[in-house]
Amino acid sequence: MASGVDQAVGMGLVGFSLLLFIYYTLWVIVLPFVDSDHVIHGYFLPREYSVILPGIAALLLVLFVGTFIAVVMWKNRKPKKTQ
Repeated sequence: MASGVDQAVGMGLVGFSLLLFIYYTLWVIVLPFVDSDHVIHGYFLPREYSVILPGIAALLLVLFVGTFIAVVMWKNRKPKKTQ
């Protein structure tokens, strides 16, 4: 069973993910239908970043996963037997 600290960290991560999802959804789906002079546009980055930031995040994810796999494979390699 998870300890109280583990549960608190998990709930914090879930809460952060939910806020990020809501922010991105409003930014990409709702904001284009709101007038450009509305005050709500001040809380969001320019629309170009809605494509650039997830692309950078995806590249970083692939980089970190690839690095992790390379390190694990490097540590688990077996020396060649000499005859």
